[in-house]
Amino acid sequence: MRPCNVFQEVRLSVTSKISPIPAFSDNYIWLLENADGSAIVVDPGESQPVEQELATRGLRLTTILITHHHFDHVGGVEALKAAHGCEVYGPDNPDIAGIDNTLAAGDRIQVGDYAFRVLEVPGHTLDHIAYFQADPAPLLFCGDTLFAGGCGRMFEGNPPMMHNSLSQLAELPGDTAVYCAHEYTLANLAFAQAAEPDNAALKARASDAAAMRERGEPTVPSNIALERATNPFLRTTNPGIHKGLQAAGKTADDNPATVFASLRAWKDSF
Repeated sequence: MRPCNVFQEVRLSVTSKISPIPAFSDNYIWLLENADGSAIVVDPGESQPVEQELATRGLRLTTILITHHHFDHVGGVEALKAAHGCEVYGPDNPDIAGIDNTLAAGDRIQVGDYAFRVLEVPGHTLDHIAYFQADPAPLLFCGDTLFAGGCGRMFEGNPPMMHNSLSQLAELPGDTAVYCAHEYTLANLAFAQAAEPDNAALKARASDAAAMRERGEPTVPSNIALERATNPFLRTTNPGIHKGLQAAGKTADDNPATVFASLRAWKDSF
């Protein structure tokens, strides 16, 4: 089966109760609808798009989940909390205003119909966390750590830290739906093809993603199996990645963290 079909299948199997709210130029605020008509939002960088979606769908906001402190992920928290009295969960960072419940690795929370385990995934920022649900459907809300076909820049962490965080996510079940926070997929896949030009699955994915964007559709969620097969930052031990780095005159050796560092530095200037 072609990997692009894997992508299409996961998009069809993901519950319709989870939907993206576009914000800014390329952010996604994720909205999770509970059976009782309440709602959860993840990383609301703006309040107005959330308010509009809640009103359109007749939902009441009860919970906000935060992955990290960047403004485009937390900018709407205070206004939404003031308007709805919702409960806010997030990393243990006093610079994030409005958090009621601070979370750390291994914490488990039940919010509405969803049961999440908290993963610490520093690198993009030092406070970055992710929310993983194993059952009944495996879901991952990973903010800016793992993107469709790529990963976040290291604004606060270092390559070994970020590589370790991505490796942790790569070990999740293959059918885990990956809800990242930005529509960066086409740019990520363009770089991925430069890094691993002989990857047939990657070429098929890039074609599918381009068609989705032409239709005005989000390219996310992805899934972990597809990321393992096509995301260069999860493929640091793959010979094709080493070949691509060498062809581009970049450092490549047998240390996966060093390979990751070379890939990330290349992507930063790509």
